[in-house]
Amino acid sequence: MSATLKLLSDKSRLSIIALLRHGELCVCDIVDLLETTQPNISQHLKKLRTGGLINEERRSQWSYYSLNVADKPYLKQVIDQLPSMQEQIDARQSRGCT
Repeated sequence: MSATLKLLSDKSRLSIIALLRHGELCVCDIVDLLETTQPNISQHLKKLRTGGLINEERRSQWSYYSLNVADKPYLKQVIDQLPSMQEQIDARQSRGCT
């Protein structure tokens, strides 16, 4: 539990979890929504994936990420307290990945 909570102590990783709680996202969406670089986001996604908090699925040239916390019920309350980012996600989905 300590290692998992340590992963969430970083603002960027916590923001990624907040985004993914609304559903699967492409890495390009995450980069755009968090207004940072792809290498930066990739490093955070790698740590979250290695820590078992997210799943990665490759489709063509894109990687899609989703939460993987069903086996970590102690995170439910933490994730439920994160601010909703649904409006930002909805605005981004209308543009799509290029």
